Amino acid sequence: MATIVVDVMLKPEILDPQGQAVLAALPRLGFTFAKSARQGKRFEIEVDGPVTQAQLAEVSKAAETLLANPVIETFTVRVEE
Repeated sequence: MATIVVDVMLKPEILDPQGQAVLAALPRLGFTFAKSARQGKRFEIEVDGPVTQAQLAEVSKAAETLLANPVIETFTVRVEE
């Protein structure tokens, strides 16, 4: 069994209120390492056997039409070992 991961993030020019809330909360909790924070989504899709190029293409199409809003989000598709 293999896992295909789709990471979805807001485009850099899109305001990210959840990321800003995290960034503001970190110093209040004593964490001073962060310069910025962005919030995103991660989808893990398990498939039987090794991942094929056809499966990656199908997952990319699903990400484009269902998992991400291409107007305001970008996505990456990768195989997780």
